[in-house]
Order: sequence, then C-alpha cells, then structure tokens
Amino acid sequence: MQKFLINKEALSADKAAIHGQDAKHICKVLRLKPQDTISMTDGHGNDYTGCIDKASFECVEISILSEKKSLTESNLDLTLCTAMLKHNKMDGIIKQITQLGVTRWIPFYCKRSIPLSGQKKEQKQIERWQTIARESLKQCRRSCLVDIMPPMDFEQVLLFSKACSHKFAFWEASERPLTGVLPKENNKAVVLIGPEGGFEEEEIRLAVESGFISYSLGPRILRAETAAVSACGLIQYLLGDMGGR
Repeated sequence: MQKFLINKEALSADKAAIHGQDAKHICKVLRLKPQDTISMTDGHGNDYTGCIDKASFECVEISILSEKKSLTESNLDLTLCTAMLKHNKMDGIIKQITQLGVTRWIPFYCKRSIPLSGQKKEQKQIERWQTIARESLKQCRRSCLVDIMPPMDFEQVLLFSKACSHKFAFWEASERPLTGVLPKENNKAVVLIGPEGGFEEEEIRLAVESGFISYSLGPRILRAETAAVSACGLIQYLLGDMGGR
C-alpha cells in the first residue's frame, strides 16, 4: 500500500486530513472510499494507519487507528554532500538517495561545480528538490524526509562535517579501496562527492586536513551522480541497515 505524507498541522490525536494532489490521487487513481484503510507518515519517523471517513478530490478525512515508530529508517545518520551539477542530475540524486535512507543532502560549490545565478533561482531550486524528496518518500515507504539543506561553499561543508565520526571523500585519483569500516559510538557519517571533472588536489588536501579519508570507487571513472548513489549504498551496507553488519 502506498504511504501518504501528512502535515502535522493536519493531524490531531485521532484525526488527519489529506489535501491537494494527494487527495485527488487517492480518489481518482487509487479509488479509495470511506471505510478503506490508508497508510500515512508525518515525515519525522512516525507511521499511522487510518480509516477514511470522507473522500473528495479536495480533501480526504481520516480517523487514526494506530500509530507507531517507523521500521524503515536507518540507524545511520548519513549526510551526502554533492558538488553542484546540472539541475536534472541533482533531481535524480535526490530520488535515489531517498530510497537509500540518506538523512540529509547538502549541495555545495567548489572550483569545478555548476553555479546557480541569484538567490531567487537558488530558493526555487530548493523548493523543487523538497518536492522531489516528498514524492520519493511516498514511493519507497520511508517515514523521514531527507533534509534538503541550502547550498554551501566548500569550507562550510568541511565545518559542518566536524560532528561526524566517519568522513568519506570519494576521489577518482585515490588508490585507497573502501574496505571494512568499523562503527563508532557516534554513528554519523558524511560522504563527499565532487563535480564533473572531479575535485582539485587542493580541495582534497583541505578535506583530509578536516578529518576526511580519500577513497576510490574502483578502476572506472563514474559520473558524479553515479558516484553519489553508489557511495551511499556502500556506506549503508557497511554502517547502516543494508545488511553488512
């Protein structure tokens, strides 16, 4: 059953409401009606099962039957930092990392990244990325939205990473393979992926000085978006909930 995202403002102790396109989808596509059950999440790790009371294209009113903590969220607090790429490539990354259980995503600027021109354009992109994250959450039945953070510069990303126990910088010039990584008491990890053309050596040097370890993703050169998704899957396998531990 598809999981729907509900706003906390539309949720009370025993009632919920779904509006807009989701309400239309429930009625027109899924053809759900009163007395049918529906699965929901608040996007903050709580899941709900409800019974539809009233259904229209504008609003679906629901009685809450049960509430529980999600079982689909990783034990790993995983942050992915990707250098800015063309917009459609960034859209694809968000879809994939939502499925992989990433906690937050930080786009950033470095010497070879693609710039966004102007604050209005940047805000518009952030809103678009948040919409993609919401839609992806419903598809893969997660219960926590990926935290889409505003674009940072490279130095800000390194500063953010100070609180993380595991710091991975994937770089095509590295010869270090990604082998068994032992979990630490603070199970927070950050993954650094460069732009098309890769990081400059000076950027990797600064990352290493900030506690990152430079790793390889194998003998082939990967596209930046492929590297981002592959790296997150590997880290979830080693440290998270995808079967490696």
